[in-house]
Amino acid sequence: MPKHVWHDAIRYHCLTTGKIIIIIMPKFNINNMGKPIYSILENRHLLLQTTFNDIRGRFAGSIMGLLWIVLYPLLLLGSYAFIYIVIFNIRFAIFNSYEYVALIFCGLIPYIGFSEALGMGVSSVVANRNLIKNTLFPIELIPVKAVLVSQSTQFPGMGLLLIALIILNKLGIWGFLLPVIWFSQILFSIGLIWILSSLNVYFRDLQSIVPVFSIMLLFVTPIAYTPDMIPAAMKPFLLLNPLYYYVTAYQDALMLNRFPREGTLFIAFGIGIVMFMVGYYFFSKMKVIFVDNV
Repeated sequence: MPKHVWHDAIRYHCLTTGKIIIIIMPKFNINNMGKPIYSILENRHLLLQTTFNDIRGRFAGSIMGLLWIVLYPLLLLGSYAFIYIVIFNIRFAIFNSYEYVALIFCGLIPYIGFSEALGMGVSSVVANRNLIKNTLFPIELIPVKAVLVSQSTQFPGMGLLLIALIILNKLGIWGFLLPVIWFSQILFSIGLIWILSSLNVYFRDLQSIVPVFSIMLLFVTPIAYTPDMIPAAMKPFLLLNPLYYYVTAYQDALMLNRFPREGTLFIAFGIGIVMFMVGYYFFSKMKVIFVDNV
């Protein structure tokens, strides 16, 4: 085995079999950084086919079928708009009611996509244990598929939002940054799901903890309020929330028609790339011992 490829080993005690397993781990070097991209591109046709099958399966047997892809985000966003405008009666001096709803949707739609990715992705490896030894569909693509399926809500939601912004005459030149922000969000989601789905193989409580954590994120992310409304003493904690950078970038580029403030776009893209690479590296090490724990 070439020394420049393999360099480390750990002893792992399997609780189910009592065996001691020696795991040889790959170096984290520049030569391994292209592997996740290559794996996704190499299996892109199979990945897209299974993604579309899962999306169709979500609405199988329902009367309206795939129409729910549009109805679900429409009803969900309408519910949030009713709560914030009618029940909470929140008003902004610089926005009318419709503009405020659009501002909320700029952050809420990405949050829904991210939240669904967490919900489906964290248990994706355990739910597809039969694919661990499958050579036709690499197991590392299962979390990727979960993230892509979650976009079936965010995609039509974004389409509805863009139509609303055009009607409100709010969509400007900086809207062209939408694909960049969205792509970085997907990278971040995939990387995080790689880590969480790996850990869930050994700590099954994680799939129950993540939904609670996801709800908490809704309130600590500036979706229904702006970062300017946050007390100065609390802002350092806000900066620890990765969703802050994505939501702020969406709101600035789409609704406020300006380049995302304080370097949030560059930070969001950097976080996405780093999490994507670290997540794949973590998953590639952990999958060696999946077979003894699922």
